[in-house]
Amino acid sequence: MLKIPQRQSLEKQAAAVLQEEIAKGTWADLLPGERSLCDMLQISRHTLRAALQQLRQTGVIRSEQGVGNRIVARSSAREEAALASQDVGLLIPGMLDELVPNHILWIDLLRAMLAERGCRLHLFHGRKFAQRDPGPALTRLMAQHAHRCWILLLSAEPVQRWFAQQRIPCVVAGTIYAGIDLPFCDLDHRASCRHAAGVLLTRGHRRVALLIQKSRRAGDLESEAGFTEGIRRSSHEDNEVLIAYHDATVPGIMAAVKRLMQRKPAPTALLVTGVFHYLTVVSGLSQMGYRVPEDVSVISRDGEPYYSYLLPLPTHYRIHPRHFAKALLTPVLQLLAGGAITKRVVHIMPEFKAGQSVAARA
Repeated sequence: MLKIPQRQSLEKQAAAVLQEEIAKGTWADLLPGERSLCDMLQISRHTLRAALQQLRQTGVIRSEQGVGNRIVARSSAREEAALASQDVGLLIPGMLDELVPNHILWIDLLRAMLAERGCRLHLFHGRKFAQRDPGPALTRLMAQHAHRCWILLLSAEPVQRWFAQQRIPCVVAGTIYAGIDLPFCDLDHRASCRHAAGVLLTRGHRRVALLIQKSRRAGDLESEAGFTEGIRRSSHEDNEVLIAYHDATVPGIMAAVKRLMQRKPAPTALLVTGVFHYLTVVSGLSQMGYRVPEDVSVISRDGEPYYSYLLPLPTHYRIHPRHFAKALLTPVLQLLAGGAITKRVVHIMPEFKAGQSVAARA
């Protein structure tokens, strides 16, 4: 009598998929958490746990208290598969809603450029990577995901320092902090802010203020330095280096603007970092009864495509997302090839767009 073929259970299918990915070197030492695996496989927690139990019984993984599911057996080609991995990890120490449209555009373009070369770009984000000590979270991430190199976006000093100390191949999409030796690619905020200060001084403004988030990101520190250089280069004796900090919230930004405008004499021009912060400043000035640019001139250090829909048209600095993605692609491909990065510092000078938000002073 013939044996009737049995339909394979979903648990067995899930276990087979996990074992195949383990053999390919998709994960380094630890499996991702159960919630992540459920999302990846589109299965329930019950089904996943049954599949994991099958892998434990066959000696592929073992459960470690407080650690997770550790990989203990692979195919004989495990090392070769891991080394052949062309995966790139993009790490954002925070939430996705902190990204501006230009970030999303260049990430998508970079993903496509890598895909054309047979490489995959995976995005990882979370507040746990933005803690004062991100080491434990980063250690676990590296154990779960065997990527050839990493891109660090919006990275604070502890994250950059950890990658430098661990000697993990990476490129910073931004500026590095003093004392940290990592390759990076960023806009030249120092040069653009120095240029912006010069533009305003040339238009007759003598009381110019920089409005900036007090997060102390490396790019913001460079912006402060460039603004200060631009103001101090002027030969006018009444020029003053005026910097106002805020906490990136609407109330915090407006509080900083009000403090500035209550000064005697008040500034006649503002340089604002952050595209969303520019929107708050300009709309807030309008509520306070100030006209842009008749009463106060405003320059945005950053630019976005939607700026073309604003009135008055913002004076700002911009770069096409494709230009940034291509600049970042070069060092990433060099790391994927296992070689050294030929140019560790890439500063891109954004294009100055003279809009309608700056007026000359008599």
